[in-house]
Amino acid sequence: MSHPYDAVIIGAGPSGSIAAALLVKRGYKPLVLERAVFPRFSIGESLLPQCMAFIEEAGMMEALQANADRLGFQFKNGAAFDRGEQHDFFNFEEKFTPGWGTTFQVRRAEFDKLLADEAEKAGAEIRYQQEITDVNIDGELPELTVHDHAEEREYKVSGQFLLDASGFARVLPRMLGLEAPSNFPVRQAIFTHVEDHISSADFDRNKILITVHPEHVDCWYWLIPFSDGRCSLGVVAEADFLARVPGDEPGDKLRQLVSEAPDLKRHLANAVFDTPFNHITGYSANVKSLTGRNYALLGNAGEFLDPVFSSGVTIAMKSASLAAETLDRQLRGESVDWQQDFAEPLSHGVQTFRTYVSAWYDGSFQDVIFHPEKPEEIKAMICSILAGYAWDENNPYVRDHQRRLNVLARVCQPDR
Repeated sequence: MSHPYDAVIIGAGPSGSIAAALLVKRGYKPLVLERAVFPRFSIGESLLPQCMAFIEEAGMMEALQANADRLGFQFKNGAAFDRGEQHDFFNFEEKFTPGWGTTFQVRRAEFDKLLADEAEKAGAEIRYQQEITDVNIDGELPELTVHDHAEEREYKVSGQFLLDASGFARVLPRMLGLEAPSNFPVRQAIFTHVEDHISSADFDRNKILITVHPEHVDCWYWLIPFSDGRCSLGVVAEADFLARVPGDEPGDKLRQLVSEAPDLKRHLANAVFDTPFNHITGYSANVKSLTGRNYALLGNAGEFLDPVFSSGVTIAMKSASLAAETLDRQLRGESVDWQQDFAEPLSHGVQTFRTYVSAWYDGSFQDVIFHPEKPEEIKAMICSILAGYAWDENNPYVRDHQRRLNVLARVCQPDR
């Protein structure tokens, strides 16, 4: 077994790469173990402006901005919403919270590789094609058993601390029995990339478009433009609902549902569906605890809510920033409480997002979004949350999110 690393990080996605880079900046030696070979496909392509602060903190902003055009990343300044004849948009530069007001819409294969490459350049060690087959947290230091698929060998590695950034693979939750049921219904996402050929004058490529099904408020679509004339297209609904949609294959169902949303159908009238369709079912996840003896769970390895407000990458990066700060203090000999210093601060923002996600699906937050007479100050506060600033306690709609949203939703509720 090799000499212990300061930290062993499982997964080289955004949370793993950001955590590794932040630890290197603090003078530590992290090892990142990634099962896949990069670049590899992933969803979660519409970043939120809050992400930019973490990319900047990790020292990766210059590389992102320098390579955005080459990699087809699309400048993003907001979100647009359609529901039947109702339309509205949020300009993130008009948000309540100070900080970044713009970001990018990215192909995750290239984006994740860019971040991982920058972490390596900074000094992090990343090994690809590494599968974690066992974990032991009972010894003095946590130890992983790893199968190296590149060299077809097995070895053990230990670190002062484990950070699980494995995303939907959820390595430590599976191996340590930490998984807990989500309180969200089982939903399914069907998605693909298209050559969009959008010529609609009312389509803004600088914004993600979120469309609500004209008859089913809990079914919605994303349309995420890239800078090279392509888009990511997907639909999300409860699995039982999608099972009743005509079509034997996921792609048939997605095409059928697009045909039922008039504006989306118009935007994609000339689109070329040239990429295989993918689907994920039951993606919402939770755990019994985000931290334990010498380990912590980052991003989707801990909890994933829903893709509707693109919060996944933001939560992942926030968790990486909090974990790097807490681990730095621990390795310097300070007394830390991972529950108090990491899990609880992270959960504050996650719970804010949870409130708005739940209200989206019951229709009450949709009523807020589409209300034609929102006061500008309130719209700016809601805009901050949509931009990812779900930890800003100066924002009343963060600090007191459930009560404030309930009151606002009642005011905005239309006569039915």
